[in-house]
Amino acid sequence: MTDDNVNQPKHYLIGGIEAIDAMVMVFGAKSVKLYCLCNAFKYLWRCMHKGKETEDIKKAIWYLRFAIGDDPRKDDAKRD
Repeated sequence: MTDDNVNQPKHYLIGGIEAIDAMVMVFGAKSVKLYCLCNAFKYLWRCMHKGKETEDIKKAIWYLRFAIGDDPRKDDAKRD
């Protein structure tokens, strides 16, 4: 896995499972969808003020896609 701070940050994978997948298992898909919407809002809210505008917008898009059931991690499999 390459170090991709938007699609698959290395620090999100612990013990062979990504945090988002563990969250779905523990809290359920509905709760994680709400989390994703809130997280996207957070990234858009502050994107103009952190110096990483494009990266933060991409992160917001990632969370919005996950919220609608379109797992962005599948894009990496298509590229391989």
